[in-house]
Amino acid sequence: MSSALIHDKLFIKTFWEQKIVNHSHTREVEEGRMKKSALTKLRDEWITRLETRTKHLKNFGDNRGTNSTAA
Repeated sequence: MSSALIHDKLFIKTFWEQKIVNHSHTREVEEGRMKKSALTKLRDEWITRLETRTKHLKNFGDNRGTNSTAA
C-alpha cells in the first residue's frame, strides 16, 4: 500500500470520528436545552385547560338539552 492511501484512510477515519464526537456533543446540548425549556410544561397546562373547558361546555350543553325537553 502506498503511503498516500494510508494517509487518506487515516484522514477519512479521523474526519468521521470528529464528526461523530461533534454530533454527540450537539445532541447532548440540545437535550439539555429541551429539558430546561418551559414549553413542555406550558403545553401540558394548556391541554389541561382545554380539556376542562371542553368538558364544561359538553356538560353545559347536555344539561341545557335535558332541561329544554322537560320544559
